[in-house]
Amino acid sequence: MNTQREQLIHTWLTSVLENDQFQIAYLAGDASFRRYARIQLQNKTYMLMDAPPEKEDCIPFVTIDEFFAGHGVRVPQIVAKDLNQGFLLLEDFGDVLLSTLLNDETVDQYYEQSFKQLIHLQSINGAEHFPAYSYEKLLSEMQLLIDWMLPSLDIHPTAEQKKTIDDAFDFLAQAALAQPQVIVHRDFHSRNLMKIANEEELGVIDFQDAVIGADTYDLISITRDAYVQWNAERVYQWFKVFYELLPVSARQNRSFDQFKRDADLMAIQRHIKILGIFVRLFERDGKSGYLKDLPRVMWYLLEESRGYHELDDFMAFIHSSVMPKFIEKYGPYEVAA
Repeated sequence: MNTQREQLIHTWLTSVLENDQFQIAYLAGDASFRRYARIQLQNKTYMLMDAPPEKEDCIPFVTIDEFFAGHGVRVPQIVAKDLNQGFLLLEDFGDVLLSTLLNDETVDQYYEQSFKQLIHLQSINGAEHFPAYSYEKLLSEMQLLIDWMLPSLDIHPTAEQKKTIDDAFDFLAQAALAQPQVIVHRDFHSRNLMKIANEEELGVIDFQDAVIGADTYDLISITRDAYVQWNAERVYQWFKVFYELLPVSARQNRSFDQFKRDADLMAIQRHIKILGIFVRLFERDGKSGYLKDLPRVMWYLLEESRGYHELDDFMAFIHSSVMPKFIEKYGPYEVAA
């Protein structure tokens, strides 16, 4: 016990569990100021979420967890909470992230399971519970590329280049808003889905940024994962599986080709955002672990923008002005065969 915070945690857990004979094991952190610990008391385990209120607001997590649990989404049950101190005691989903189970043989089955859960999530009416993924929000996310990645490469766009960038961002934001609007988890990938012992349903975590947005957003989060890459043909097969699972209303006047275009354009918006976020995590927060994933995300952007002529000028800027410096600083991406 080495900090005042850890003494507060110990005192709180003792009162909640009515026992002080528990063990605490802190887990490796993520991209936020939250940290987690596994609590063991006799033969039962729990997960502690420690979110210092001055750094992290855990009210959204609690509100959304309780809403999702009430609508049949497999989220961790909240055992106890103290929002003033920023402590939550949660059901323990175990250690098995979906990402550790994926290989050529298993991925189709697991992804289909995740799609079914995604379709269920999208069927819930959340319009009054979640903020809209607005035009302004979509733009501000893409702006992270301009605010963080370009300066890290010492690139300062001219007025003409700035207009090219603005036009591309406007096009992508409008494309997202034109899609059916549903509950979006917003970080639905294989590290935020967990295999729970003796359950078919996957446990869903890290959902506190949920919004109402495009119905392709979560699909592309998992199929075009920033941390793991699959063959493009296979990704389009998964799009087809997901498309067939969609309710009739979401397929009305929307061919599979239109759906695929929707998903591609949504993916491009997300890749632009992630490039900015990963650089910011390093430059501002000192977290270097995400830099190795930058070349993969850039490769996605280069590949998926092909054929969308509305983005030709923007991609010409990326190819000519950004890529030479990007490769020099962050390295090239080797495509897995």
